[in-house]
Amino acid sequence: MSEILAAVVPPIVVLAFFVVVIRGLVLADRRERVARQKIDAEIAERRAKKNESETPS
Repeated sequence: MSEILAAVVPPIVVLAFFVVVIRGLVLADRRERVARQKIDAEIAERRAKKNESETPS
């Protein structure tokens, strides 16, 4: 019985570690994409305001 546990536990621990690392990467990527969208929207808004002020009426 202990031989079976010794053979099964290490892969389970490695799998758990892998899942935690991949989940962290996915969540970090999601947060980065949201932050980047906000920054891009702010830049687009500034450009639109700048173009409005430069355009002669």
